[in-house]
Amino acid sequence: MSIKLPQIIGHRGCAAYAPENTITGIHTAADMGLEWVELDIKLSKDQVPILFHDSTLERTTDASGNVADFNYSELRNYDAGLWFGESFFDTRIASLEQAIDALIERELGVNFEIKPCEGREVETAEVALDMLSQYWDDHKRILISSFSIPALEVAADMAQDWPRGLCLGSEDWPDNLEELVKSLELSSLHIDGNHCTQEQIEAALNLGLPLAAFTINDADKARQLQSLGIRSFFCDDPDALEDGIFMVH
Repeated sequence: MSIKLPQIIGHRGCAAYAPENTITGIHTAADMGLEWVELDIKLSKDQVPILFHDSTLERTTDASGNVADFNYSELRNYDAGLWFGESFFDTRIASLEQAIDALIERELGVNFEIKPCEGREVETAEVALDMLSQYWDDHKRILISSFSIPALEVAADMAQDWPRGLCLGSEDWPDNLEELVKSLELSSLHIDGNHCTQEQIEAALNLGLPLAAFTINDADKARQLQSLGIRSFFCDDPDALEDGIFMVH
């Protein structure tokens, strides 16, 4: 399924202006005029899908330990905003259900990246997609992505009509990328714009899919990547790009 991505996608909500992967971040992105955001999905111990990036709690909450070791009833008590700034005190870890409500309210498109804890790739994808299928029916404003091939295989099986994107790190570029594009029926490729090579970009573009680069917060870098054919950018700081790029269609 084809997907038309905007030029700027708010990374983890709007991560330069609000705590990442939070409801506050979703509203901040909408207030700034963004059309799409990218958000990460993990599972709590009791299989509640939540917005969270890391496997551990330390960096973005006032707690510590492995995310997968805590039930959601525990996780939702932790502060996920104070680390970012005092004005964000009492921001909470959001459930996927809460995030969907906020996205629909603000009419935002979304790239949900399935970001499973190790060993929970299939489980995370199944639970998240089951919930999404109950609430989200606008296939033009949702994209399911992951670095995890097993997670994308679940998406291809459970949500055939939803666009899928494969995330690629510059160091672990697969030799069978063309085969993966076909077998997973991918709609986009997401690459590390700060470390990928021109050869990797050209190889990806030759497969005929939209190419999005993460995480780009510098207008000069965005212009360079745009000159190579990249049209969409995951960005923490949309203001850093909006005045410096492009508007090429």
